[in-house]
Amino acid sequence: MTPSVSGIHHITAMAGDPQVNLDFYTRTLGLRLVKRTVNFDDPTTYHFYYGDETGTPGSLLTFFPWGGDAPRGRIGTAQVALTSFAVNPGALTFWTERLSAAGLTTGAGSTPFGEPAVSLRDPDGLGLQLVEAPDDGRTGWATADIPETVAIRGFHAAALSLVATERTARLLTEVMGLRVLREEGDRVRLVADNANPGTIVDLALEPTRARGLLGTGVVHHIAFRAATADVQLALRDRVEAHGLPVTPVLDRSYFRSIYYREPGGVLFEVATDAPGFTIDEPAQELGMHLKLPAWLESHRGEIESQVDPIIVPDSNRRA
Repeated sequence: MTPSVSGIHHITAMAGDPQVNLDFYTRTLGLRLVKRTVNFDDPTTYHFYYGDETGTPGSLLTFFPWGGDAPRGRIGTAQVALTSFAVNPGALTFWTERLSAAGLTTGAGSTPFGEPAVSLRDPDGLGLQLVEAPDDGRTGWATADIPETVAIRGFHAAALSLVATERTARLLTEVMGLRVLREEGDRVRLVADNANPGTIVDLALEPTRARGLLGTGVVHHIAFRAATADVQLALRDRVEAHGLPVTPVLDRSYFRSIYYREPGGVLFEVATDAPGFTIDEPAQELGMHLKLPAWLESHRGEIESQVDPIIVPDSNRRA
């Protein structure tokens, strides 16, 4: 069987103030902080992971919060320009009212493929969307004021802004194992085999849009799911045979990763589903403590003195 990715694993973006970021995603959107660690390549910066109860791949939006004085980026081509979350049909009324009460400007309407949606931006300007997705069997993380029936289930889709889409589409279909589901104007929708929410990648042809700039409020990379380490290695071989430079397998503690830049300029990662976020923290305590990989543990005092102190809401604990 030809190796293929099984959907989106996580999406990683840059943020400014870590407490503002934490409050927005846990309190306003109701996601769970499932891991508080540092950027393994720059331990002076936090790495926050938000998702469902246990951080299931496909639910994970992660951030490098650089601090309140970090430069703002620009959303544009060669980036994931829009990150969409899935909610149950009928949930958008709840979310429109909730976001409005929080003082956020939202845009009601639909996606280019006709799904009911509400668009918004996070405090750093990151483009987000809530999309009604029927038949999504995933369970969201419920909070005291966000019932499970309307809670965010995980990702719906990621939209890539590209100057040209042909080479990216060929890579995603011929190398990564996705398939074209639909085309609508200048948009191409690709999906993994089951076409479920969380497996969807939309390619947006936007040749006149300015190229994106790295900074707060933009996506750094998108990671795709490899069900096993063997699948990941096979995909690595296929990417390399496609003529693209790719990293060795890197240990990210909670998964193993490879990275490469696709022809349109978007940074891709392929991450394994295992071992997951409970290897160093019990499920009920996820996100409540700063966790460091073994090779950084001896530097804990220095690291803790460099990152901003934050307050994680008690509701983040599982009862």
